Amino acid sequence: MRIGVLGTGNMADALATHWVRAGHEVLVGGRDETRARHLASRLGRGTGHGSLREAAAFGEVALAALPYGAGEAVVGELRADLAGKVLLDCSNPVGPGFRLLTDGGPSAARRLADAAPGARVVKAFNLCHEDVWRMDPPVFDGQRLAVPVCGDDATALALVRRLVRDAGCAPLTGGSLDRAGLLEATAALFIGLWVGENADARAMAPPLAFAAGPGEGPAGA
Repeated sequence: MRIGVLGTGNMADALATHWVRAGHEVLVGGRDETRARHLASRLGRGTGHGSLREAAAFGEVALAALPYGAGEAVVGELRADLAGKVLLDCSNPVGPGFRLLTDGGPSAARRLADAAPGARVVKAFNLCHEDVWRMDPPVFDGQRLAVPVCGDDATALALVRRLVRDAGCAPLTGGSLDRAGLLEATAALFIGLWVGENADARAMAPPLAFAAGPGEGPAGA
């Protein structure tokens, strides 16, 4: 698969590392040519580098590894190059005080879809710190990390699920792109718990067998 990476930051580095190892062709694009070149060199295995526009035009998939505040404008500038492409959004619109910056408005993913209406936007990889995505593979308590994936296009979803597996994770159906805002709100909640309260967010949820109540399960036996 050919993947254009929009951005040269930590998420671009972490995810592209997995995809290069999996044998995908990757081109890193950034506003700063030096940073793009350095990241491509670190990734190795023939990874290319260039401008944001060159990265958008390069692949079947474009990873929008961009800060929330910049993503909409950048994607809007590249909308012609992104037409027909899968645009993977991993951003988190979370501000000071762990506040959801899109509260009451469209999700970050929906804003990208509106900025580049010809692109097929998929939301994924937004629930964890970049260091988790650097793990090879991200496995906890013997289970691969599950990654919810939200989008409207079946072909785009299939490609992103493949990229999730290539990052060592397990894809999880998250529903349509309209549900991307729920993923973003979940990230704001989790980040607040992890960073603000030093609390384990996983402790909030019971095992799957008890999700709808114990019923005839072990607790009621």
